[in-house]
Amino acid sequence: MYDAVGESGMSSTRGGRSTLSGPTALITGAGSAEGIGFACARKLHAAGVRVVITSTTDRIHSRARELDASGEAVLSFVADLTVETEVQRLVDSVLSRLGGIDILVNNAGMTQTGRPTKSKPLIETSFAEWQNQIAITLHTAFRMTRAVLPGMTARKYGRIVNITSVTGPLVSNPGSAAYGAAKAAMDGMMRAVAIETGRDGITINGVAPGWIATGSSTESEKIAALHTPLGRAGTPDEVAAAVCFLASPEAAYITGQILVIDGGNILQEKKVS
Repeated sequence: MYDAVGESGMSSTRGGRSTLSGPTALITGAGSAEGIGFACARKLHAAGVRVVITSTTDRIHSRARELDASGEAVLSFVADLTVETEVQRLVDSVLSRLGGIDILVNNAGMTQTGRPTKSKPLIETSFAEWQNQIAITLHTAFRMTRAVLPGMTARKYGRIVNITSVTGPLVSNPGSAAYGAAKAAMDGMMRAVAIETGRDGITINGVAPGWIATGSSTESEKIAALHTPLGRAGTPDEVAAAVCFLASPEAAYITGQILVIDGGNILQEKKVS
């Protein structure tokens, strides 16, 4: 399952406002119109970055047309990033069209169309279910990071931003063992890569959202967000703002770090007003 729409034709600046002019960004898991991945793509595109987006279904082409109605300025790909060959074909296709990948946003994870996941206590989780969550959330980030590093290393420049979570690295919930393990492992991988690639001009960081209002938010999550210190859920655009900063030249001396975007929720022991 693999196809592409569009060619790169966008200018390097937009009204002289951009601090991110020129580079190419590849954002995974950008299929949902209300999701964090598409918000990252939208903000980077507005900043003058050439944007490539991918997801597992054809809806990614609709997202590309929303960013650029002409269909010329944004590349969109359908690819299953749990499959090694599709990851390499995706990266090779982007490189052949645009010449390089300067920014990678690893947003794919948690769920995947056609591969249902369900929150269960660990004792009720089968090994196949465990493996499925690890494959969707951790292995996709591993494969994508490994695939873009050779080009970044050769050019002595790169920005990698992982969309991790507070769940796993910092807090947890019942039924989140597999997901939390995958997100915590992403952070461990990130720190090693930061050390391994820093001398090559590459930075890698994570953005850890808390309660963010997306199309997949459950009623219980919406209620929980009301008890954050800020009294509301965050927005995908607020997460994307952090991603945009970490992907920028201004973040050149930041690597191996996690930026929490949770409205201060992890600060408080008592969660109910």
